[in-house]
Amino acid sequence: MRKLLIMSTALCALALPASAQDKEITVMSFGGAYGASQMEAYHKPYMAMTGIKINSVDADNPATPLKAQVEAGNVTIDVADLEPSDLVRLCDEGALEVLPLDELPLSPDGKTWQEDFVEGGIYECGVGTIVYSTIIAYNGEKTKGVDEIEDFFDLEAFPGKRGLRKSAKLTMELALMADGVEPADLYDVLGTSEGIDRALAKLDSIKSEIVWWEAGAQPPQLLADGEVTMTTAYNGRIFNAMIEENQPFEILWDHQILDFNLYVIPKGAPHKDAAWEFIKFATDTQRLADQASFISYGPTRKSSMALVGLFKDGKTQMAPNLPTAPEHMEGSLVTSVEFWADHDIEISERFNAWLAAN
Repeated sequence: MRKLLIMSTALCALALPASAQDKEITVMSFGGAYGASQMEAYHKPYMAMTGIKINSVDADNPATPLKAQVEAGNVTIDVADLEPSDLVRLCDEGALEVLPLDELPLSPDGKTWQEDFVEGGIYECGVGTIVYSTIIAYNGEKTKGVDEIEDFFDLEAFPGKRGLRKSAKLTMELALMADGVEPADLYDVLGTSEGIDRALAKLDSIKSEIVWWEAGAQPPQLLADGEVTMTTAYNGRIFNAMIEENQPFEILWDHQILDFNLYVIPKGAPHKDAAWEFIKFATDTQRLADQASFISYGPTRKSSMALVGLFKDGKTQMAPNLPTAPEHMEGSLVTSVEFWADHDIEISERFNAWLAAN
């Protein structure tokens, strides 16, 4: 399995434009508020600077069509946005290009990518763009007194439906942390049959009240429609609903689950060189900071944080709304890519069997 890269060597500067024959590239991502933030921070500036057209395509999970295209030998995607677990698996299978990371641009103060990217932000087949988190969200006008992750499982104090992502990943971690497992011990526990039983037993306590979601746009809608009292959600989706749609939502940051998104190039991408030039541009210090003006995801470069300013509304300070804000980090869990690469099949089978049971 592909491990996180060891930091080494120096960089070259960003080289633009791409080869003359590459007049367009196709970038596949997750859509929604997140996709819109990429459009504003990355796509539009890049198109204006290079004249290269970016075709933006949305998918619930770009890993699925990427794998299918590579296996069929008919690749139309040039750049895809992946979660780390999918990246590790597809890289290991040879479905992704190994990237020339030493060509990534330096930070403004001359730091190499090895020094500037946060832990978990670089792989040999991918370059990280954002740090996001799965949080618990609720309607602050209807629900009061939510203080800790255990409240999500307390149907007596907080009656009503609960929204959960329909997958073992994130859901099993949430259940164990709510059952008292410390983040530092979580994957040791979840890696055992007893730990899986413990997580499923905790989920059993609310199973009759669960509303399952699969796409990131669903949790804010479930809350807005009053279909759930609380839901897990991606923090950026909830922030967008709060600020842009004036929804009275609140975020419980306690035991948030941190994760990354990373850009990759599929093996056989029709415009590989142009795709790499775009990735270098999109993951420089300024562009990563710019994205935080459009959505509340933290940049993967340390040098970007000092450049994070106001939201696009011109009044909301973004730094306190990022998952990486110091006050939100206590008790947080960083998703273990290696754990899920090793245990996803086994745990998902147990989880799916539990789902199917009465």
